[in-house]
Amino acid sequence: MGTHGHDCIDPRHHVHDAEAFVRAVERACQERGLRLTPIRARVLRLVAEAGRPVKAYDLLDMVRSGEGAGADAPPTIYRALDFLLANGFIHKLQSVNAFVACHHPDSAQHSVPFLICDRCHSAVELEDAQVVASLDERARALGFVPQAQTLEVHGLCAECAGKD
Repeated sequence: MGTHGHDCIDPRHHVHDAEAFVRAVERACQERGLRLTPIRARVLRLVAEAGRPVKAYDLLDMVRSGEGAGADAPPTIYRALDFLLANGFIHKLQSVNAFVACHHPDSAQHSVPFLICDRCHSAVELEDAQVVASLDERARALGFVPQAQTLEVHGLCAECAGKD
């Protein structure tokens, strides 16, 4: 079971409604005294609407092509992504250099393992605190002081594996 009382094995299990997701992040920001600026909210909405990992330059193109395209400079997008990452609202998939919405935007920044399909490029956020804790414990047992975890497993999702 995941940390929230259930296992998430569907990448759209929680982030199937981008507007509701943005509202949840807005509430989390209010509770934590954070400021969700219009550009941060726009980038967040685009990540949530993508439904799969999205790269920063694709987000930049989407912001430029959308309404309110005044804040289209790359540093602005990267600052928005940095804010969203630092506060646990999105995750960065290092191996594919792309971003996905976090299934639990009301929690603080956290490490989660991801399953990434090499065919359809979906990414499933596994809510398995035991895997994260086990890696942390093993590292500390070796005298290593972990700063961050990135665990990404590549392969084929169930749907793509069934196509073979």
